[in-house]
Amino acid sequence: MVILREGICPGATAQLIQALKEQNVKTVVNLVSADIEDLAQKCSISYKTLVAVRRVLLAQYSPFPSNGADLYEELLGSTAILSTGSQSLDKLLDSGLYTGELTEFVGAPGSGKTQVCLSLAVNIACELKQKVLYIDSRGGLSSSRLLQLIQSQVDSMEEQSEALQRIEVVRVFEVHCLLDVLQDLRASSARQATGAHSSVKAVVVDSATAVLSPVLGGHQVEGISLMMQLARELKTLARELGIAVIVTNSVVRDTGGDVKPALGCSWSYVPNVRILLQREPDTAGPAKRSATILKSSRQPTRISVEFDITSCGTLGSRTAPSQPSTGDRGNT
Repeated sequence: MVILREGICPGATAQLIQALKEQNVKTVVNLVSADIEDLAQKCSISYKTLVAVRRVLLAQYSPFPSNGADLYEELLGSTAILSTGSQSLDKLLDSGLYTGELTEFVGAPGSGKTQVCLSLAVNIACELKQKVLYIDSRGGLSSSRLLQLIQSQVDSMEEQSEALQRIEVVRVFEVHCLLDVLQDLRASSARQATGAHSSVKAVVVDSATAVLSPVLGGHQVEGISLMMQLARELKTLARELGIAVIVTNSVVRDTGGDVKPALGCSWSYVPNVRILLQREPDTAGPAKRSATILKSSRQPTRISVEFDITSCGTLGSRTAPSQPSTGDRGNT
């Protein structure tokens, strides 16, 4: 809210500002929404003077109208697409991870959630030369595994060292600590005056379930409040800082025995994109892993791809995406 003061615009003399304040007109909004003719009489000020001041203030402080096409072009200009390092996953995600969005990978233990997160973090650091904040809330991140993945991408020790420096790892095991880390990131990013090349481009939270499950037990009201606070913080980071946010989530079984994401209906509105990872035993060879879209604004739901996790931990493609059955197109 802009306070009226002497010199705020041509014609805004100390006498005029004082006369307006005596009529309880203290802000620009108060002035532009007032009846100018009535105000001129009460203040004993020229109607022409008040109209002129009002016109200048409107020009200075009114927002310019924007149409949908302009906003869309601005969005396209500020959005980057980050490759996951897997051609099949990139195709499933409509080219990759979008900055400004929250992408969630859900799956049972052993489905490949952590390995997917590690692989995409390494690919962003090695190939795209961007910084990643990796938040490990399960203790599942291995530094030797991370180095092994980087070594599979780049040969030079210097480049390997640079890639490692682009991945900042933070371990948190409690939701309040996670909120502190995210708020610190937002505050430090707001203070930075450097270019986008030096800022964090992706934030990985592996996993959201690990820190939220303990507070969603006996204290439902407080737990749900903390869950929504975490959701707001993650979404704000994605939108305001142009970051790709990636989280992992566990699965539970419903009464019919079908697998569904954990954390309930309230959390289901949080991710922009939700991918189900599954691991199926294959007696003829290594276990098959599949990724299926559960929620997306760009892709039809229920299309799937199969992918491999190689011996060195990198992601490999198996097949092209399968088409959804009739009636599956649309969002969940």
